Amino acid sequence: MTIKPLLDRVVVKTEEAEETTKSGIILTSASQEKPQYATIVAVGPGGMVDGNEVKMFVNVGDRVITSRYSGTDVKIDGEEYSIVRQSDILAIVE
Repeated sequence: MTIKPLLDRVVVKTEEAEETTKSGIILTSASQEKPQYATIVAVGPGGMVDGNEVKMFVNVGDRVITSRYSGTDVKIDGEEYSIVRQSDILAIVE
């Protein structure tokens, strides 16, 4: 199954959360923060959103930083993805 985002939406696959701290303390899943780094899997076409034309500036394969609590989490074929608006992407990591 494939995900095809609409308008200014982007599908990202978030990186795994850190399980240990730099000092070696193992974190439980409840205390782990939601990761902010993700890889773009699919990009919507852009277009008119709320009366304004939106141009897409990200591409499939880009590694990005997203807002911490943005997007909608979905699980497809056993894989977890997030669908976010392009405006929720803070930066492209090069």
